Amino acid sequence: MPALTMPPIFDGHNDILSVLYQSSAYPDIAAFGRSMPGHLDLKKVQAGGFAGGFFAIWVPSPIDAMAKQAMMNQPSYDLPLPPTIDTGSALGVALAQAALLHRLEAAGWLHICTSTASIETALAAGKLAAIMHMEGAEAIDRDFVNLDMFRRAGLRSLGPVWSRPNHFGYGVPFRFPSSGDIGPGLTEDGVRLVHYCDQHGVLIDLSHMNEAGFWDVAKHSQRPLVATHSNAYAISPHARNLTDRQLVAIAESDGMVGLNFAVAFLNEDGQMRADTSFEVMLRHLDHLITQLGEDRVGLGSDFDGTKVPDAIGTAAGLPGLRAAMRDHGYDAALMEKLCYRNWLRVLDKIWID
Repeated sequence: MPALTMPPIFDGHNDILSVLYQSSAYPDIAAFGRSMPGHLDLKKVQAGGFAGGFFAIWVPSPIDAMAKQAMMNQPSYDLPLPPTIDTGSALGVALAQAALLHRLEAAGWLHICTSTASIETALAAGKLAAIMHMEGAEAIDRDFVNLDMFRRAGLRSLGPVWSRPNHFGYGVPFRFPSSGDIGPGLTEDGVRLVHYCDQHGVLIDLSHMNEAGFWDVAKHSQRPLVATHSNAYAISPHARNLTDRQLVAIAESDGMVGLNFAVAFLNEDGQMRADTSFEVMLRHLDHLITQLGEDRVGLGSDFDGTKVPDAIGTAAGLPGLRAAMRDHGYDAALMEKLCYRNWLRVLDKIWID
């Protein structure tokens, strides 16, 4: 049986820009077209029918990855939040990663999209459709001068916080078991940031926000609520996952959630085990569909930013997920919605270009 590479998968989150940025003082953009060790490169995305998605700009914190993984294999854990990063330090990193995305475009690997029409055009041409996204707004100043610049460079999606705090709000730590009801929400600057994003058609990503911040965005934003890469707390009670009450609020706003492939947020025990089955992913999808409706659920892999199930491995393994979804009973129309159409629907409600 031929591999299931259709429908195309438009994805809520990847970290290839961070991987390239951290690979060398002078990143080799051409490596994307040859071969890279992580989840994404040109051959893998073509083999898997990965059509594009949200390409995250993320300023790394000094994290011991091996120690983090060891802690997240315990029955319970609470990783300390990384320290804050000042705007001056973050700006250079964010600019470098934005430049890498533009270099990938100049090399012909992708097209930076600022409208749903441009996404459709890229999909039809078989070219990766990329949304410039910022995960954590450390690089944004209080007067939004930097944000104006990034928006003109193509930024159309922004998560006010990653898991560390900044001058806009507070994120959730990697804590299990725990809800996201941890600490205060948006600061006054954070509320102003929400109004800016609404006014300029920039999607606000709720994925790393704590519950107080989530409800602050729900209160102050007039746009659909979106979590680009989050899962169901009812199945995995992790601080990074969304409660049913939050999912109801997203549904009422006509928003969207992208299923995160991170195994710690999929597994019921919150552990970083890659032997996670498609059945676990489907349980989350079923729950999200029940709470949100079939028009408000998609995929948000977190490729190149986390450990994903061995059953997928890399973007080249996405045909296996499609097959599991089909065998689970998702019909062709629902498959199209989950794989890409729902993302286009919600973006069309938020973007103003």
